[in-house]
Amino acid sequence: MSTPLTVGLVGYGKIAHDQHVPAIAANADVQLVAVASRNSRAEGVRNYSDIDAMLAAEPALDAVILCQPPQARYAAARAAILAGKHVFMEKPPGATVSEVEALVSLARAANVTLFASWHSRYASCVARARRWIAERDLTRIDIVWKEDVRHWHPGQAWIWEPGGFGVFDPGINALSILTGIVVDPIRLLSAELETPANRQAPIAARLAMATAHGIPITAEFDWRQTGPQSWDIVVEAGAELLCLGHGGNSLTIDGVTQAPEAESEYPALYAHFVSLVQAGESDVDLSPIRLVADAFLSGHNHTTELFED
Repeated sequence: MSTPLTVGLVGYGKIAHDQHVPAIAANADVQLVAVASRNSRAEGVRNYSDIDAMLAAEPALDAVILCQPPQARYAAARAAILAGKHVFMEKPPGATVSEVEALVSLARAANVTLFASWHSRYASCVARARRWIAERDLTRIDIVWKEDVRHWHPGQAWIWEPGGFGVFDPGINALSILTGIVVDPIRLLSAELETPANRQAPIAARLAMATAHGIPITAEFDWRQTGPQSWDIVVEAGAELLCLGHGGNSLTIDGVTQAPEAESEYPALYAHFVSLVQAGESDVDLSPIRLVADAFLSGHNHTTELFED
């Protein structure tokens, strides 16, 4: 782009500080000029207490990046779209499927770009796994996605509230990879959810799914993992075996480790967002959040012991 896309970032928490700001700084086609946050201030840009104040004071903004919890996403995205701004949404794109669908319609009517970013799809080995899968007849897929919530999300109460997704906050990353590497539509067959007695969102979940051709898929999510963390997807194609590990950033095929590639999830997201704006297009894939919604809708919920972080 000859002129950088000027953006305002809403929600200046860990993900914004660690991933979005460095990715923006590394992209000559994007310029961060403002941040809206209730609790934090960013250096070198103009700061505002909320998105309404930012939009009122920054009419020349081209786009808005939304990094706040999903429960607040719809109202912020709607305000930005009605102000004529392109919108980039951190995952998950909203608290419900219906509100994201409403944003799609609103963005289309306003002729602005709406991007639901699934960052794990841009992990360094995901594209190579997708190509391998496309050339084979699959027989089974197993996902194990276990991490320590106390390490990754300390004191984030919103995650345990309705619309906060619980263990599906990281689990949806696995589902975004799954729906990105498998061409067939995927449906949920059953779900078992474990919810602490003092929380309103699950701490663990087990899903049984299948492709349209009946290939079985299992997923096990748990937020109580200590020690080494697990972000693995194993794909069987007859006697062949592909293991996508480290959240999509490592790959072995039939036991042979493939050459590592540089991790570039967020830089790739911003490059894609710029291309969408240039083309006048949107990219909002609801398949990962739809699987999560199906799990909440039809899953069996089991109350487990109290959890304090």
